[in-house]
Amino acid sequence: MKVSLVTNILQVNERIAGQNKRLFDEKGVLVINIMSAPGAGKTTLIEQTIRVLKNEYRIAVIEGDIQSTYDADKIAATGVPVIQINTGGACHLDGNMISQTFDKLDFDAMDLLIIENVGNLVCPAEFNMGEDFKVMLLSVPEGDDKPLKYPLMFHESSALLINKIDLLPYVDCSTEKIRNESLKINPDLAIFEISAKRGDGLNGWLDWLRLKLKEKQR
Repeated sequence: MKVSLVTNILQVNERIAGQNKRLFDEKGVLVINIMSAPGAGKTTLIEQTIRVLKNEYRIAVIEGDIQSTYDADKIAATGVPVIQINTGGACHLDGNMISQTFDKLDFDAMDLLIIENVGNLVCPAEFNMGEDFKVMLLSVPEGDDKPLKYPLMFHESSALLINKIDLLPYVDCSTEKIRNESLKINPDLAIFEISAKRGDGLNGWLDWLRLKLKEKQR
């Protein structure tokens, strides 16, 4: 019964995610789903991305969290539209949760929709929301064993950002090991080593995002 229930939930989600994707494509909006463990730096990355790109592209954000509006308030300070989803305990966002925000979003005034998923290294990778790309953020204090422990996250993502490289002198972590193990799982994975807080290495990520935006708008 449990297996059947999980299968049904995923099938329903895929149907709703497909509807979401058709809307995103019709409106020409690039949608990225940013995933990570709690505290890896998703919100800081999004803030930095907005500050650089908001004069080039029209951006909106959906913030997912179990409770509170702490991260949404930080994003709102950048001046872009932001919608908060509180899951009330659920460890991920899904297609239906995203679709419930559509009456609050103006897709005709948007080029890029950034979804910040709930901090978790398991569930978010399993649920499609209709996004164009999943993006994973891994901070070096978490260690270099995460590709082996959570391979689905790396398999499903199109880009991996290895964050907090400014802390490398103080932690036991090899970014080379992360790269090698990640590429074994997903040879097409784009990998960027960054410090979202200091801005190190962000140009590669921003150029990748600009390229995806141009491709979406063709």
